[in-house]
Amino acid sequence: MTLRAINPLEIPTWDQQVARFSESSFFHSSAWCRVLHHTYGYTPQYLIDGDANGFTSALPLMEVNSWLTGRRGVSLPFTDVVPPLLGNGANFPDFFAAARGWGKSRGWKYLECRGGRALLADAPASTSFLSHTLDLARDEKVVFAGFEESVRRAVRKAEKSGIQIEFSQDTAAMRDFYRLLCKTRQRHGVPPQPWHFFSQIQRQVLAENHGWVVLARHNGTPVAGAVFFQFDRKAIYKFGASDAAFQQLRGNNLVMWNAIQRYIQLGSRSLDFGRTSVGNDGLRKFKLGWGTAEKTADYVRYDLRSGDFVTAADETSGWHTRVFNALPIWISRTIGAALYRHIG
Repeated sequence: MTLRAINPLEIPTWDQQVARFSESSFFHSSAWCRVLHHTYGYTPQYLIDGDANGFTSALPLMEVNSWLTGRRGVSLPFTDVVPPLLGNGANFPDFFAAARGWGKSRGWKYLECRGGRALLADAPASTSFLSHTLDLARDEKVVFAGFEESVRRAVRKAEKSGIQIEFSQDTAAMRDFYRLLCKTRQRHGVPPQPWHFFSQIQRQVLAENHGWVVLARHNGTPVAGAVFFQFDRKAIYKFGASDAAFQQLRGNNLVMWNAIQRYIQLGSRSLDFGRTSVGNDGLRKFKLGWGTAEKTADYVRYDLRSGDFVTAADETSGWHTRVFNALPIWISRTIGAALYRHIG
């Protein structure tokens, strides 16, 4: 196997080629690559087998080069799951071995893949999450009937509360969502990603008709919202946020239901609800309530210095969450803007 590293932003046919693979999703697209590159300066190092205009397999990678956390290859930063794209007869262990060789030549500390562990025989998971997917290739009434009764009841309550749902792709709506996100992240004790990240999502994704920001407004005030991506009849729920002061209105439930309806009408086949930490029972219950199918999403990390697979802690919770929960939002935003690039 002969691999070459390419930049998908320089290949006009990249998205059309990616769509040929059944495992492809929005996260394999050039739009997501552009967001990560323009926000954080990561270098695209997408490894392919074959010609750039006719590759047979691909492993999306970003080189994260940080003075604080070192240089490494990640497939892909700030991405839930991005499995390798493999053609008929392709052998992922061989591909992964070639990728390790590439990483050594680049001086990476490690190579991390957020998908594909099941193809690597006995390789242990570095971190495990849960993923939830809703089948949309059904009648809208059938999909609604598959929700738990508490979810159906919450949707009906929100519909009667006077909430208005807005689908938008403009900057003003994204700013309204970002304000909600900052409040939500403070409640969860996590610094928000920088505004520049979301402005890039609006510019590179929403404005190019690859997603929406969906807002629930009550008397004109944003009370809940979510950001969705779509690619090749597959949708992804990437970010959600709400104002706790209006929680009783169940705006987040109506946002989700309206998005599901929209994607069914557009002929989408599935809605990915994103990753969930194994210990986050509340979020897991919320996603299962929508009639989703659950499975495990494993990451793999190979330490190129020790020559072995390693584990990594799920750092979405811990002592730091109590600290950020107590900090003013403007301080958390400042810290997030400074640190996220190094986290990758």
